[in-house]
Amino acid sequence: MTAQYDAIIIGGGHNGLVCGFYLAKAGRRVLILEKRGIVGGAAVTEEFHPGFRNSVASYSVSLLNPKIIREMELERHRLKVVIRPASYFAPALDGGHLLLGRDDKQNIETIRRLSPKDAEAYPAYHERLDRLVDLFRSTLLETPPNLGGGVRDMFSAAMLAKRAHKLGIEGQRDLIDLFGKSAGEILDNWFELDCIKGILGFDAITGAYCSPYTPGSAYVLLHHVFGEVNGVQGAWGHAIGGMGAITQAMAAAVREAGAEIRTDAPVKEVILENDRAAGVVLEDGTPVRAKVVASNIHPQLLYGKLIPEDALDEEFAERIRNWRSGSGVFRMNVALSELPNFTTLPSNGVGIHHKASIMIAPSLDYLDTAYTDARRHGWAKKPVIEMHIPSTIDDTLAPEGQHVASMFCQHFAPELPNGKSWDDHRDEVADLIIDTINDYAPNFKSSVIGRMALSPLDLERKLSLVGGDIFHGQLGVDQLFSARPVLGYADYRGPFKGLYMCGSSAHPGGGVTGLPGHNAAREILRDIGKGRGPQMRAAAL
Repeated sequence: MTAQYDAIIIGGGHNGLVCGFYLAKAGRRVLILEKRGIVGGAAVTEEFHPGFRNSVASYSVSLLNPKIIREMELERHRLKVVIRPASYFAPALDGGHLLLGRDDKQNIETIRRLSPKDAEAYPAYHERLDRLVDLFRSTLLETPPNLGGGVRDMFSAAMLAKRAHKLGIEGQRDLIDLFGKSAGEILDNWFELDCIKGILGFDAITGAYCSPYTPGSAYVLLHHVFGEVNGVQGAWGHAIGGMGAITQAMAAAVREAGAEIRTDAPVKEVILENDRAAGVVLEDGTPVRAKVVASNIHPQLLYGKLIPEDALDEEFAERIRNWRSGSGVFRMNVALSELPNFTTLPSNGVGIHHKASIMIAPSLDYLDTAYTDARRHGWAKKPVIEMHIPSTIDDTLAPEGQHVASMFCQHFAPELPNGKSWDDHRDEVADLIIDTINDYAPNFKSSVIGRMALSPLDLERKLSLVGGDIFHGQLGVDQLFSARPVLGYADYRGPFKGLYMCGSSAHPGGGVTGLPGHNAAREILRDIGKGRGPQMRAAAL
């Protein structure tokens, strides 16, 4: 039977949209299938209380690659991203606080008042980290070499080794530390202030269900600083209208390029014929055929569910079964009648600190204890919280004079111990999170007029994030680069001809980057040809 499409993409999250765009721009007939009624995956904006809207899961912009923004012309499709005017606000229960802005010199002076030693260490730390970030950035748009692959893989590995050599001996030592040591160990060596170590340590556990003292956790420090906003490297920003503004702009670009998007179209199975992916069957029984199939969903939802496990090589199937997922994330949005008034920095109206990342991560010990509590009891008794109040810079999200607050919280077990269910404890934990913030801003609890609370189980049900994992798989050393998702399959190709992986379980991993989708499209076009004519040449990746 003749294929109806050149490519079918399973999952309309941002990486699927990016992949579909590049394939369509190259003149290919593309169908993107999304099971929900809206595209965007974890990068969507929804109303959660009458008149109040916010990003549902992902909540901040930095990692979205500038090449993708430029080539998809997302700004023309009405995407506007603004840089947060302040970086971090860390209130303390003892009455102190740390407020870091966009001015590096001013930040150093702020730190100097608390610790001259840390004021000297802070820029040096970032300079050393930036050197490694540059190496990491150089791999983002590349296909990782497959272990045991051909000449192209050997050449890619040699080029990577050459780049690492250019770091010099000190940089190479830092690189080994990054992959072998814990974030806590590295931060303890650099700094003495608990508040500095707590803020920086949060980056190491963001989306990682681990202690900052877990060996290898230092890598996640790097993963969260390789981005940029509006040309400013390392900056974080807000998409006006929430994260859904990104994926709606992407969807407009995809349709303009000629691809078809179907929502409310869950896939039941991948059609395999003669050891090749030949299309999909929808849940309603409709077969849709294509030359290639690209999966933007979690590997455990693809292999073993859409593709039966007995069709897979046993060793590959075992690796997928053991793929580690689980971010330890509890995600909340709340509608507020007024802004939180922090005891340590009282304000009348919007203060600069309200526009920062508000961090409840007072020390590495606090982060470590939160993880230990979650492992033993199911959730942190004192949760780690990053709170944004995006309505202070985006008036599209809440009624005038009112606000929305977004809370990204850790640590919470993907599966509760002793047979307990998140359905029975969701509200209890949501109350705990609100009470924790209320300890720092005593008007907070009374100002909450509506809320959306998503446990790890809710994130899995609503957004297909297995174990609530925002990255489609943890970013451990054994699940990165040439080992993502499995050694021998890091080049975006699956174990069947015509099957590809274009989501966050492929290099370079999670976050709203668009890079797995971009890179997978390049490999698909390499295999099926880039097409003919000027339109196709313009789409070269």
